[in-house]
Amino acid sequence: MEHILSYIIFTPLLFALILLVVPKNATKVLVGLSFFASLVTLALALKLYVDYEPSAGFAFVESIRWIRAWNVDYKVGIDGVSLLLVLLTAFTLPLVILFSAGSIQKQHKEYYFCLLLLQTAMLGTFCALDLFVFYVFWETMLIPMYLLIGIWGGERRIYAALKLFLYTLLGSVLMLAAIIYLYLQAGQSFDYSLWLEKIHLAPQIQIWVFAAFALAFAIKVPMFPLHTWLPDAHVEAPTAGSVILAGILLKMGTYGFYRFAMPLFPQALHQAQPLLITLSVIGIVYGALVSMVQPDIKKLIAYSSVSHLGFVMLGLLSLTTQGVQGAVYQMLNHGISTGALFLLVGMIYDRRHTRLVSEYGGIAKVMPLYSIFFLIVTFSSIGLPGTNGFVGEFLILLGSFQTQPWAATIAASGVILAAVYMLWMVQRVFFGPLKNPKNEGLKDLGLRETAILLPLIVLIFWMGVYPKPIFQKMEVSVNQFLSQVKR
Repeated sequence: MEHILSYIIFTPLLFALILLVVPKNATKVLVGLSFFASLVTLALALKLYVDYEPSAGFAFVESIRWIRAWNVDYKVGIDGVSLLLVLLTAFTLPLVILFSAGSIQKQHKEYYFCLLLLQTAMLGTFCALDLFVFYVFWETMLIPMYLLIGIWGGERRIYAALKLFLYTLLGSVLMLAAIIYLYLQAGQSFDYSLWLEKIHLAPQIQIWVFAAFALAFAIKVPMFPLHTWLPDAHVEAPTAGSVILAGILLKMGTYGFYRFAMPLFPQALHQAQPLLITLSVIGIVYGALVSMVQPDIKKLIAYSSVSHLGFVMLGLLSLTTQGVQGAVYQMLNHGISTGALFLLVGMIYDRRHTRLVSEYGGIAKVMPLYSIFFLIVTFSSIGLPGTNGFVGEFLILLGSFQTQPWAATIAASGVILAAVYMLWMVQRVFFGPLKNPKNEGLKDLGLRETAILLPLIVLIFWMGVYPKPIFQKMEVSVNQFLSQVKR
């Protein structure tokens, strides 16, 4: 299908604009249209996945002159890695919208408009091959996420939204300065492919430009010690915001490293590699240790993301085939498993309006189906064999041991710590006597909630026992990436 990438990117935006003419009180119509838009986008993304033939370079490239005076082209295309992230984005939104239908109580039109606009921005970021276009999508994404937290979030929502905004803006401004510098170096072009061929900076210049890109992406990952915005954003965001934040937005940081920072500045990468690996390992251990003492389930999962994303960065920085493949696989795993955990926390919060571990205990007796789903997702999150999490973490450690044995050894402790804090939380919440009378009347999962969780459970097991199709899609692209960063 010609222009399929543009259809995928702009279908959510088209429906977002349609929502503007729907009456505010027509809640069912707003939800129905949003859900339909997300399903159309998912169907297009699945067709893209089926049609994609692995090859070096980019596929489904579309290029149209946009701003002639600045040599800006609307240029999009994908490789095997961006394909998988596009699919993850398209897969997540229908679940989020379905969940929101039973959770959001105010300003429905504005809420679903923000969700669809956010999806367009995220999809555009993963597909952009012109750095101006990439920057526009990157910045556009910040606006709906800021509004989602600031309007539909918790008590400290304004503080959390501002913190997210300021952190991201700081990184974005530095990245913009670097983009403008490279634009001039490339003969006034924003074309990424041209940059790869034409720009050869002196090592001392590479360091500065790489640092500007790396800081912007490290904030988004988030890497230690730039992670402090994440727990606040997660805790205060509505469930849909947390799912999108963990499932997709954090991957934009690791994707930025993979797509731009590392291939464009290979010499600077090798100089910065020890520092970045050290920060990744600190993030793995620190995130796990802080998770262990959290009284709030959502905050516990938020800090676990710092640890999980540290693994992704470690795999990318190992510069081995297994490590990078594991990192990409772990990006998908984290989106599925942590997204599912936030959905599960949102479901119990809607019932009890508290996320404190101490408020629960023994709820497996009254919510058996919910408990089974939570336990499966927990096993996935800690990387139990047979689940998706095991495949990614195993490959990351395998690849890292080849080039960074000290880092891999310390990082392996993160796997053990993850099992400790997750299973300890599960034990306190689900097992033992049902002491709190407020939990005695809790209802188990309904049909809508089960329908939301089932696709995630299927993916957890499918990716855990049969990862071959995903590796086939990414293999050539990963090899291409390694040849670029080892120049």
